[in-house]
Amino acid sequence: MDYNEALSYLKILNPMGIRLGLDEIKELLGRLGNPQDGYSSVIIAGTNGKGSVAAMTASILNAAGYKTGLYTSPDLIDFRERIRINGKMITPKQTVACIETVRLKVTETVSYFEFVTAMAFLHFQRQKIDIAVLEVGMGGRLDATNVANAPICVVTNISREHEDYLGRTLKKIAYEKAGVVKEEGICITAAKQKSVVGILEQICKERKARLYRMGKEFHASAHRDGTFSYTGLTKQFKRLKSPFIGRHQITNAALAIRTVEALATKSFTISDGAVRRGLKRATWEGRLEIVQHSPTLVLDGAHNPAGVATLCRALGKDFAYKRLILIFGVMGDKNYRLMAKMLFPLADALIITRPPSERALPPDILHSIALEFNKNIEIIASPRDALRHALEISGDTDLVCVAGSLYLVGEIKKVYKDIKGS
Repeated sequence: MDYNEALSYLKILNPMGIRLGLDEIKELLGRLGNPQDGYSSVIIAGTNGKGSVAAMTASILNAAGYKTGLYTSPDLIDFRERIRINGKMITPKQTVACIETVRLKVTETVSYFEFVTAMAFLHFQRQKIDIAVLEVGMGGRLDATNVANAPICVVTNISREHEDYLGRTLKKIAYEKAGVVKEEGICITAAKQKSVVGILEQICKERKARLYRMGKEFHASAHRDGTFSYTGLTKQFKRLKSPFIGRHQITNAALAIRTVEALATKSFTISDGAVRRGLKRATWEGRLEIVQHSPTLVLDGAHNPAGVATLCRALGKDFAYKRLILIFGVMGDKNYRLMAKMLFPLADALIITRPPSERALPPDILHSIALEFNKNIEIIASPRDALRHALEISGDTDLVCVAGSLYLVGEIKKVYKDIKGS
């Protein structure tokens, strides 16, 4: 296969959709020689922020001199974004080689995510990495990434999401996400709700794992100049700078620092200088990402109520603008009514579009709900046309915000250069 043929093969796995369970991925990895056992791993679960924490953790480890794999999802523009080593994406040639190897070992039906996870584990083994940082796809307990031997896990936060798969209550969702805790391992969290913390404490006790909570065993405090200080078990920092916009990213940075602190108990040496350099170098696209100024164009993959709540706070505290022009598109399986209730009243102009996914909510359905919260609404189904129109109607001091789905953010990133060049 060439690269395009290889990607076409992956696409035929998509119709299977989401499947939670570890039996098939374990059998597949067994036939591949269990590549995930050839290096150390850290696994990161949670409702929001897990990608940011993963990116910062990997960047710090890289700055400390460790060959670090990073596995995340979904990709925004290029499939190869999912699998990186020391910040560099897997090459097209390496992608083809991994797909061909995994394909030969498939004897059962596997999902797209299971197949790609096996690819990532295999690539990391072939490149002889020191450590992998793995972002959970959905949930945790039955997610394909959870076959890795990851004695250190992070549960960033927990709120209600993917209820058809993870459960209808916060406790059930917490139980699924806490499934990444390993026997005699370490769990690091910023979760605050009593019910969630109770589940984490229960599972950690059952598995003889240690639980470290932000605000209890480690702390971070923000300063007026945008920096923050960190106090952990072994490390203390003053005037650190989060690489990403938004006060919530201070929490994510603290989780990353506590994670590398914990790795010191697993024979990883990370200096204070590596922490500072790693935070400074970290990159993570599509999360309060500023693409241009005058007018300001911000892309944020807020795709659930908790993410939208964070976006609303950031729009109020981290940006200055005259008018807010909002481009919004969402998946049909999300709590889009609550997202609309929180976000739409903030917009001076609302453009409803459709993300490029079969799961996307039709704009006319969202429009009928949106009218309860905003009257200045247009439907422009094409994300390209929606962005073009938003930029045309915005002034230099306005802010254009794209939100609601990572699929939408990825599509906007694809078309943005074409629009600016036309």
